[in-house]
Amino acid sequence: MRCYLVVVDESAEARVALRYAARRAARTGGGVVILAVVPPQEFVQWSGVQAAMEEEARLRAEAMGLQAASAIDEEAGVPREIVVRQGEPVRAIAEVLRERDDIAALVLAAAAEGTPGPLIEHFSGAAAGALPCPLVIVPGRLDDATLDRLA
Repeated sequence: MRCYLVVVDESAEARVALRYAARRAARTGGGVVILAVVPPQEFVQWSGVQAAMEEEARLRAEAMGLQAASAIDEEAGVPREIVVRQGEPVRAIAEVLRERDDIAALVLAAAAEGTPGPLIEHFSGAAAGALPCPLVIVPGRLDDATLDRLA
């Protein structure tokens, strides 16, 4: 089964990318891989505090993944998988793409205003030619009806 990889965070763009990927997966008989990235924490001198901060960040990322999975279940009912990685988002995405051969496309949504975002800037720039799958950039301003029609 071919899957669409979507990175979830707390941005409005992530919801747009997730909806597009879920609708596209429903139409193509695929699934969605939800990637939640735990960003690296700043160094704290006391290891107990550092560990607590890292655990809190991991729980927040897992919660975002579960919330995204719930949205997919309600909207499209397609198979979905949650992957949680720790580190820089660009590196985490690259690792998942390298490890999996079932990814049909990396789906990202551009910010509705301003720059498109660091992930789009990276993956549509110099890294674009080396991606193992297509990159789908969804405009962040699209409403649900338009997303459904385009997917």
